[in-house]
Amino acid sequence: MSREFNVAVAGATGAVGVEMLKVLEERNFPVKSLKLLASSRSAGKTMTFKGETLTIEELTHDSFEGIDIALFSAGGGRSIEFAPSAVKAGAVVIDNSSAFRMDDEVPLIVPEVNPEAVSQHKGIIANPNCTTIIMLVALKPLHDISPIKRIVVSTYQSASGAGAAAMQELEEQTADLLEGKDVVPKVLQHQIAFNIFSHNSEIQENGYCEEEMKMVHETHKILGDDSIQICPTCVRVPIPRAHSEAITIEQETKVSVADATEAINNAPGVYLMDDRQENIFPMPIDVSGKYDVAVGRIRDDISHANGLALFCSGDQLLKGAALNAVQIAELL
Repeated sequence: MSREFNVAVAGATGAVGVEMLKVLEERNFPVKSLKLLASSRSAGKTMTFKGETLTIEELTHDSFEGIDIALFSAGGGRSIEFAPSAVKAGAVVIDNSSAFRMDDEVPLIVPEVNPEAVSQHKGIIANPNCTTIIMLVALKPLHDISPIKRIVVSTYQSASGAGAAAMQELEEQTADLLEGKDVVPKVLQHQIAFNIFSHNSEIQENGYCEEEMKMVHETHKILGDDSIQICPTCVRVPIPRAHSEAITIEQETKVSVADATEAINNAPGVYLMDDRQENIFPMPIDVSGKYDVAVGRIRDDISHANGLALFCSGDQLLKGAALNAVQIAELL
């Protein structure tokens, strides 16, 4: 008989936490018991898992007795505060925040890209940033043919990346504007309905925002190659969920469009959406609620001999967060 695990979800009521429960259920993860943890204001509320009603408990340092795997999506501050207690209690923590991603002692895992690194964990495994995951799942099959030397990427990031409250704000602002009402941004810095703006994370000294630099540092760590040159531009767009990315890469040797297309077609975690005749390419509405990342618009970079360009879309809450975390648990 295969082993079953006592699982805890910290941040169970958040946008990603809700998806984690769904993914655990859909993928039939071998759950022996499930403990739902959240802030004190959510304690006492209930959620369902496999038809069973579970009561949410307050996240404390004593929440992890007997827990085998703890999925964290409660924000970086709570991860830093409570993850060590989970590890001390004997659990393996899979953390969805940025708290431990760049820690040398903590593996940063995309199961389709670097599954072997999971064995290096010392109690904590980090889930990469959603934009990094979506990009690397699309690029790994091409990197395997010929190493990637340079990446130029522009992201089109949905409201879901800023949480459930931002998704609701997009909905409310859209309705208000269609009714001729004024909108006052509360969750996001700028109006999100009928607008796009530079990603709302802090601008660093080099002029790049925090989100952009996450893509740089995390890609280097996951692929194990700091020499890859990366120029990202991250943008927030008025889409409820699912991020899209326009990516141009330079490789060591020339890879043909046909070979690139075949590699992506045969790779795990991605599917081809590339119908030039009908102009059908990856779109957020097609990948919302889906596990795999859609890849298309595969074409030669006409400005560089060893270049390729492509476009991808992936569900930020699933492959960009909850699904990736559960897949890491499956690797364990």
